Amino acid sequence: MVSYILALTGASGAVYGIRLLEELLARGAAVDLLLSPTAHIILKHELGLTVKRGAKGKVSIIGADRAIESAALRYIPVDDLTASLASGSALKRQMIVCPCSMGALARIATGVSGNLIERAADCVLKERGRLVLVPRETPLHTIHLENMLRVATAGAIILPAMPGFYHGPESMDDLVNFVVGKVLDALEIENDLYKRWGGES
Repeated sequence: MVSYILALTGASGAVYGIRLLEELLARGAAVDLLLSPTAHIILKHELGLTVKRGAKGKVSIIGADRAIESAALRYIPVDDLTASLASGSALKRQMIVCPCSMGALARIATGVSGNLIERAADCVLKERGRLVLVPRETPLHTIHLENMLRVATAGAIILPAMPGFYHGPESMDDLVNFVVGKVLDALEIENDLYKRWGGES
């Protein structure tokens, strides 16, 4: 089973991370889920979702119109720096931070590992894995841009949450699916979440 680390931080745009989680689980992937303290607040504020933790890392994400539960989904607290994800020897090679706050980006860019999100990202980079960062911020100042350049130079993929419009979106879901489809593309996961240029689906 293919395994991914998915982290949500405190940036606006939690819907991207949740939609990506649904897509990964639907494809039979195992997902280690990391949520910053602010991500919990954003999930509740933007999507009305609450994370309920059970035994042995089991988790349910519950809202009025959405429920995510899967045996392939494991929740790991971000303050648990003894977790396997804190070591490159865990062989976790694919991680997505979606959405990625500028604070998380800055700490990843400078190698500061204050929590498990930042340490896991550090491990993925040092082990030459695939790290996809999905920032959702505008406008950007020089420090933001320099941090993006630094992590890109280290091997990360910077994939801003910038939906396209050439596919003729008709709903908010279409815009979200465009960005999530681009993340799946970066992970080399086949998908038809958006209409490709010159394509039918």
